[in-house]
Amino acid sequence: MDALFYGFAVLTFAAVILIIEGAYLWWTGAHGSAARRISRRLRLMSGGMEDSGERVSILKQRRYARSEWLDRRLHRLRAAHTIDRLLLQSGLKWSVERFLGATGLALVVALALGVLQPMPGAVQLLLTLLLVSMPVMFLRRARTARLRRIERQLPEAADFLARAMRAGHSFNNVMQMVGNELPEPLSGEFRTAHQEINYGVPMNEALHNLAERVPLTDLRYLVIAVVIQRESGGNLAEILGNISHIIRERLKLAGKVRVLSAEGRLSAWILASLPFVMMGVMMLVNRGYVSTLWTHPLGIRMLWVGTVMIILGGLWTRRIVRIRV
Repeated sequence: MDALFYGFAVLTFAAVILIIEGAYLWWTGAHGSAARRISRRLRLMSGGMEDSGERVSILKQRRYARSEWLDRRLHRLRAAHTIDRLLLQSGLKWSVERFLGATGLALVVALALGVLQPMPGAVQLLLTLLLVSMPVMFLRRARTARLRRIERQLPEAADFLARAMRAGHSFNNVMQMVGNELPEPLSGEFRTAHQEINYGVPMNEALHNLAERVPLTDLRYLVIAVVIQRESGGNLAEILGNISHIIRERLKLAGKVRVLSAEGRLSAWILASLPFVMMGVMMLVNRGYVSTLWTHPLGIRMLWVGTVMIILGGLWTRRIVRIRV
């Protein structure tokens, strides 16, 4: 009864906090300074620009939160910049505020589960770490998947750039053509770089921003080749063609390595999941026998040591089967 009461109290407290936060965000979004500033810009763009003499900024500024107060606080944190960079690289339409909210919600769920279903401290800690790390794992997984798609598109993009350069187009126009002709997500990155150049950003800086948004070694080689060619001269079309050939050969080699290491990766997954599977089976067959691990002091120490060894073994096995090409 006490566990249910405390769990209900925790969930009620979290619900009240979320309701207050939602009401505050709605009020600031509808009547705050940001809403007034947007309304003023819309009036300027609709015809009042000549009278007021104000200029509408065409530069995009990434916001970490809808609330100006929270946005200013987050901009002072280095961790918030890291999270925003990961969100930008993953292609998710999330803000830092939303990501932190998802992490906080996972923490509340973990604490509520601990109150509703009492469990050993080690299990509670592992459950909390698992739930809190789920948004981070989801973000990194989305980032990895997007970078892999871009990596597969790079040879085609380099060939497209080389053919367009041979046809006599300028590099700025070629970037626009890549942004319009190629599929997402690579085309969106080239469109962003082209828009930055049109807005007055130097081309070298726009290309540097492109390499920052897409942290791929092959793309950085392409950017370095373009920057060096702009400063020293040379046949850029031939350079891009050679880069495309190198990227294709490297992707072929990476595919062969992935096929040859498939058995090792499968073995790693089996070895990493086997302790948890056996723990679940033993809890179903003889729960009292397994409960010694979290009821006896020696069992608790064994559980901690086993957990640490499993994590270290998983990381070591992952490093062995992960071959960089």
